[in-house]
Amino acid sequence: MSDLTRPTGPRIIAVANQKGGVGKTTTTINLGAALAADGFSVLLVDLDPQGNASTGLGVEVSQREYNTYDLLLGEVPLEDIVQESDVKGLLIVPATTGLSSADIELISNEKRSFLLYDALRQPAIDRYNLDIILIDCPPSLNLLTVNAMVSANSILVPLQSEFFALEGLSQLMLTIREVRQTANANLRIEGIVLTMYDSRNRLSQQVEADARENLGDLVFKTIIPRNVRVSEAPSFAMPVIEYDPASKGARAYRQLAKELVANNSMIIDPKER
Repeated sequence: MSDLTRPTGPRIIAVANQKGGVGKTTTTINLGAALAADGFSVLLVDLDPQGNASTGLGVEVSQREYNTYDLLLGEVPLEDIVQESDVKGLLIVPATTGLSSADIELISNEKRSFLLYDALRQPAIDRYNLDIILIDCPPSLNLLTVNAMVSANSILVPLQSEFFALEGLSQLMLTIREVRQTANANLRIEGIVLTMYDSRNRLSQQVEADARENLGDLVFKTIIPRNVRVSEAPSFAMPVIEYDPASKGARAYRQLAKELVANNSMIIDPKER
């Protein structure tokens, strides 16, 4: 159970888009690594049954005896679930394919939409002195994603620079509105980040123009380019900012982290404490 008498905890940001292949997990991994490199204490919660964020940070399947499903159930001590990654300052709760049955197995739980909320606000979380928690959501609007939205302070939405990108946002926005009305009135949009952007492609330019026209300041100024180093890094179980720090992709994610902090008064830069 969460403790309502606890002081304000870390900023919780869910990275969500019901479309697959938009750079959601890549953004979660690299944003987390960039924030950690800037001195923040970060926890990445892998809520996607595919477990790609766990793999991308070097957590082997054999190392995932305790995972996000155990976090949701609350029956295993937190210290047995949270793991260190190879990135200094970045912790992770890994995921396994067992999460794929969560919708069915948890449906009878009357607090099914608040399980992650309680897990991330239990007193044991304080021992990690976290600044930010990033939740990598599955590419669907299921019970896991709803848990992430109920528990989060805000939603960060990766938007692939492709045809029909904006149309795909409509259902996500409706779900966010419903969660605001029923479970988390303070949920806000952290921002929309354009991913897989090709400046030579007129379609990418048009998607950016449409996004900025329709969504205004919600769209981050930082754009994540289509970059081969970003694509290669997961196969080496590394974030791109460590795999190739000088690459365009690495520079973009470091800039995204700085913009996120600059835009959010609730996130205190460690250098200013």
